[in-house]
Amino acid sequence: MALSLAGGAKDATATACGAHEAPLQSSFYPYDYNGGTVLAIAGADFAVVAGDTRMSTGFNIKSRSVSKLFEVTPGTMLATGGFRGDITTLQKLLRAKVTQYAHRHGEPMKPHSVAQMLANTLYGRRFFPYYTWNVLAGLDENGVGVVYSYDPVGNYERVRVSVTGSGESLIQPLLDNQLERQHQALGAKPPVLSTDLTIEQTVTLVKDAFVSASERDIRTGDSVEISVITKEGMATETFPLNID
Repeated sequence: MALSLAGGAKDATATACGAHEAPLQSSFYPYDYNGGTVLAIAGADFAVVAGDTRMSTGFNIKSRSVSKLFEVTPGTMLATGGFRGDITTLQKLLRAKVTQYAHRHGEPMKPHSVAQMLANTLYGRRFFPYYTWNVLAGLDENGVGVVYSYDPVGNYERVRVSVTGSGESLIQPLLDNQLERQHQALGAKPPVLSTDLTIEQTVTLVKDAFVSASERDIRTGDSVEISVITKEGMATETFPLNID
């Protein structure tokens, strides 16, 4: 009987040691996807920037009133979707850089300089990127609307229309069709570029695009902020969207 007990104790000890010796696995994932959609359109003498105000994670809505628009300098607006923590960090860093530039040179950065600075900032974090999708807009030195589209590691280009975020696949084809007459099925039509639209037409189209996206994309909704940049300044309005 004593031998049996000793054997049982030995087996229990071996089992316990085996449990501790099993490989342990841990993971580190610093990002969260908080969704949202942002866009920008360049006009003949204006630029329109827009972004919805919903912040979500998974199927949960964390907030219905978080702005995705950030005025980098007077007349230059950045719209950003993605991980809210990285969005906030990126905005703080850009604010510090443009403030330093203004103190050194006695004037604010121009949009093309802000565009290059943002590209350098994103590229500097290419091995641990900011989990953000950015669109920058403003007026160039001739008063013409400009839009710069980015990927998360800093590659960028000047475009007329750019959409990014969770609703990109829903809105981009619509704007390509309506603004640049792509994918038209009913015969040849004269090219109508975004620079031919008025501010009112562009804003109406942006509202329609976000209304459509909010009905299909669970990460886009609640309301959309629309900023119009002209030589007179910047004006922002808020338009309600689907809250479901």
